[in-house]
Amino acid sequence: MTGGPEGTPPAKGDVTPPHAPEGGWARRLLGPFHVTGIFWYRFPHFGMRYVLGPWLFPPAVVLFTTGFFCFLVRIRRAIAANLEPVLGPCGRLERLRRAYRTLWEFAWCYGERYQHIDFPERFAVEVETDPGSQEVLDTGQGVVFVTAHVGTWEMASHLVSTGLKRHVHVVREQELNPAAQEFMKGLLEGIGDPLTSFHFASDDPRLGMILMDALRRGEAVALQGDRPRAGGKSLAATLFGRPMSLPLGPATLARSARAWIIPTFAFRTGRQHYRVVVRTPFKVAHTDNRTRDVEEATRRIAHEVEWAIIQKPHQWFCFRKLWV
Repeated sequence: MTGGPEGTPPAKGDVTPPHAPEGGWARRLLGPFHVTGIFWYRFPHFGMRYVLGPWLFPPAVVLFTTGFFCFLVRIRRAIAANLEPVLGPCGRLERLRRAYRTLWEFAWCYGERYQHIDFPERFAVEVETDPGSQEVLDTGQGVVFVTAHVGTWEMASHLVSTGLKRHVHVVREQELNPAAQEFMKGLLEGIGDPLTSFHFASDDPRLGMILMDALRRGEAVALQGDRPRAGGKSLAATLFGRPMSLPLGPATLARSARAWIIPTFAFRTGRQHYRVVVRTPFKVAHTDNRTRDVEEATRRIAHEVEWAIIQKPHQWFCFRKLWV
């Protein structure tokens, strides 16, 4: 995946993000009913909004977790394999238990994602802010919130930004399914928060200019720091002593705008209850060696991602096998 010192895009025609669930024949056969298809966006949203009340949601979690555990064998194996460097080697039964527990946590987080979009007032959120981060936020300088696919990653930056009283630009990955992409875009646009703008990562150079201008105005940008998108530049870093390609975008953007990077993670601690941890801020060095500056900052992001996974290993949602 990586080429020169700052990485190179994957081969032309490779449109699947490197950490996305593998599709192949199953995706072609099942179409909208594949785990990445539109059905699994519309159906949970409808259920959480109109059907699954306080008493029906937990049984639904059991039902769907068990079903996915039984039928999604490749994903189940990927979860267990990825957790081994985190939790250590284990026997077959423990591998199955780890996979089931991770799918269980994902079912809760995924369902509550839709609840939070429609009923944010129902959620309790505790924010733990590093003193250094609070000092940076109080200055009004531009900040880049960097998070990872741990816990309720989609809500992390949005939740912590609630009290900032400044505009926040949330950059999301594009969904694998075009119909799912349009569905999520419509849901997010319906939130109607005047201080939050949602963008979808793409090759359009205008997005970089929009984010750069926002940071220079003292606004905030929220980005994923643990998964390179398809076609994006990446760096061969390490995670738990294993090679891991990470996107260069967050460090590159922060360096160009001379903005702070603030690692931010949201962990699910109970039903409709979350703990957002705002970590120590840092700035990307601005020396004559741009490549080295970006690489050092990206490796620091890798360290923060590793910290977050250690806190809640079963809330690390990576459903593709990362290491052989």
